[in-house]
Amino acid sequence: MEQQLLNLLMYIIPALVTGAIAFLFFREHIENENNRRTFLMHKELQKESFPLRLQAYERLTLFLERIVPAKLLLRVHPTSSSKEDYESLLIASIEQEMEHNLAQQIYVSEECWIVVNASKNATIQLIRKATLLEKTDSANKLREVILTEMIEGHPPSNAGLSYIRDEVSKMF
Repeated sequence: MEQQLLNLLMYIIPALVTGAIAFLFFREHIENENNRRTFLMHKELQKESFPLRLQAYERLTLFLERIVPAKLLLRVHPTSSSKEDYESLLIASIEQEMEHNLAQQIYVSEECWIVVNASKNATIQLIRKATLLEKTDSANKLREVILTEMIEGHPPSNAGLSYIRDEVSKMF
């Protein structure tokens, strides 16, 4: 009986070792196959999304260029001599531009979107500050004050444009 038990163990132990090795090998093989499929799928998605991301950066660049106060003032002319009406018109134009580009946020990093929003808000603040100055008494004077400030400093959208350039350069 002892001999039979010993013979049985001699057959079972190698079978168990072989089974364990086969199990580990197949588990590792299946895991590698899943990783390979995931990598190929991710690579294919990147190939399709890369042009969309670039287009989003292009559109946000265009937005930031369009809200540069000097360019905005050339494009949006006052409809009356009231500085408040002109301020509202300029801000509405900026907000409308932003609404056209809201969907771009899903293609760019969160930091980039925050910088673009900050540039927009800083431009609006610049317009509001210029409106509050005592020397600003009409829409035309508001244009002059804003342009003068742009000559003395940089437009707020420069920070956003610089950030976009850096982020796009990292993509290549």
